[in-house]
Amino acid sequence: MRFTIAADPPARLDKALARDVPEQAALSRSRLAKLMAEGAVTVDGAVATDAKAAVAEGAQVEIIVPQAAESHMAPEPIPLDVVWEDDDLIVIDKPAGMVVHPAPGSPDGTLVNALIHHCGDSLSGVGGAKRPGIVHRIDKDTSGLLVVAKTDRAHQGLALQFEKHTAERRYFALCHGVPDPNDPRLRGVKGASFEPGAVLKIQTLLGRHRTDRQRQAVSFEQGRHAVTRARVIEAFAGAALVECRLETGRTHQIRVHMAHAGHALIGDPVYGGRRKLSEKAVGPDAAALAAAFPRQALHAASLGFRHPVTREALSFDSPMPADMAELLAALRG
Repeated sequence: MRFTIAADPPARLDKALARDVPEQAALSRSRLAKLMAEGAVTVDGAVATDAKAAVAEGAQVEIIVPQAAESHMAPEPIPLDVVWEDDDLIVIDKPAGMVVHPAPGSPDGTLVNALIHHCGDSLSGVGGAKRPGIVHRIDKDTSGLLVVAKTDRAHQGLALQFEKHTAERRYFALCHGVPDPNDPRLRGVKGASFEPGAVLKIQTLLGRHRTDRQRQAVSFEQGRHAVTRARVIEAFAGAALVECRLETGRTHQIRVHMAHAGHALIGDPVYGGRRKLSEKAVGPDAAALAAAFPRQALHAASLGFRHPVTREALSFDSPMPADMAELLAALRG
C-alpha cells in the first residue's frame, strides 16, 4: 500500500500515518505502531520505526500489511443465535452460561471459539489475526445481545462508539426491593439520586475489590467513572423488574451499582449476599424460584449503534429469556 503525506502533517510520524493512511485500509493507530515496529513501514524508501519522528508534506509512504495470521484460538462448532450478520459485523443473542472470550479457567467453549468456526474465511483479520473483534462484553451468566466486529475497519468504528458512549444498551433485571424516590434510605446512599421520571441514577467510581480480585467495588476516591440509570417497569412485594441503561460500560457495573443502592439482583452469587424474597410477600412459588435462581437475573435486552461502515442506524431487541420470564410470571402471581 502506497500513499503520500498530505499538507500540514502532525509533528509525529505515527499521527501523520493515522491521519493520511487510506480509509479502506482500516489500520488503527495501534496497528500502525505494530507494523512500524516490525519494519513494515518505509518513508521515502527508508524503513521508519520511530513513531515520534518528524515527517514532511509530500513524503512517500509504503506499508506492507501481511496476510492475517490464523488465530491461536480454536474454532468450535457451538450453535449461535445470530440476530444480524454482514461482511463487517455480527450481532449475537448470547445465552446465559457462555463466556465471551477465552481466559484462564475458560480456555474453550467460548463465544469467540464459536465465532471463529461460524465466520470462517469471512474474518478478514482484526489486529493482524483472523479473530473476532470484541468491543464490549457481557458476563458469563448474563444473557442477551452483543455486537462483534469481523474486520479491522468495523472494530475501529464500533470501539469508538463504545468509548464515546454513543452505543445504546438497555438491560432488564429483577432486583430485590423496589427503587422508590420516596424511600428515605435511598436518599442517604452516596452516589445515588433520582432524575425526572423516577429514574434512579447511580454515579460512582468502580475498581477491583481490595481483598477479592474477582469482584468489583464502589469507590469515591479511585477507580473508573461509572454511571447507571435504573427505572422500575413493574413493582412487586419485595422485588421489581427494572430497566437499566448504561452510560458507561464497566465490569459488573449494573450488578455492583444495584447492590450499592440496596437493590441487588436476584440470583447474583457475588453481589447479592444471602438475601431472599419473603414467601409471605410474594408467595411460595415465586420465593422458591428466586431462591433457586441459578444466575444473576440480568438480560441485555436491546442494543443500538451506527453501522461502522454504512453509517446506518441499527437497533436490535431480544425477548426475555425463559428463566427470567418464568420468575416474572411467578412474581405476578
